Amino acid sequence: MAVIYKTTLTPSKLELLAAWLPKQPWYIGTASEPRLAKAGGFRLDDPQGEVGIEFMVVTDTSGERPRSYHVPLSYRGAPLDGADRALIGTSEHGVLRRRWVYDGTHDPVLVAQLLALLQGRTVPQAQSATDTPDPSVTSHFTGVGFSTVVASTAVDDGQHGTAIVVETEEEAGPRGPSAGGVTIDVVRVLRPDPQDARSDAAREARGHVVAEWRSDDGDQSRGPFAVLRDTVR
Repeated sequence: MAVIYKTTLTPSKLELLAAWLPKQPWYIGTASEPRLAKAGGFRLDDPQGEVGIEFMVVTDTSGERPRSYHVPLSYRGAPLDGADRALIGTSEHGVLRRRWVYDGTHDPVLVAQLLALLQGRTVPQAQSATDTPDPSVTSHFTGVGFSTVVASTAVDDGQHGTAIVVETEEEAGPRGPSAGGVTIDVVRVLRPDPQDARSDAAREARGHVVAEWRSDDGDQSRGPFAVLRDTVR
């Protein structure tokens, strides 16, 4: 269970993201220094209790119209080996001290828990409260389930979002390990979906996660955050 501390983070998450966001290929704003506000999100628990996992929504109001972005974040007490290019920055936590903040699409712990959520195997948690499920976050999955043990990932950041190609591996059993491959399409620029992600693309996918965020005028919006599909080989 992740513990949410009411304390300081210096620099703040919004300050770190304001410097990082304009460098991403899926950023559709024009400002080199976007004006960001927290607009929602949720958390997942790391079963080992080592890595903080947050799916954060920020709204950029620097352009002609507000844009909301989905940024999965992982928080670690030490650097993640081989993930230098995914580092958003470091920050001093008032209780936990130095934290390394990563684009979580590159963090195998976050990816494994997102796979678990897509299959309904874990409970989404409120963004700012300890041990509090968030029932507004829903997942849908079809077909036969598979392991959430991540063997390897390949991350492709493109103009329309981030694709995580995941090779999964079962723990060895009497017949040895079994493996499979799926792709998680992480939605970066959020758009309301009144059909609750029941579009043709979502129906053809293996699964999806839908969650809420606040628009600039304070209204609640709802739409897909991630879509799961079989990897095309």
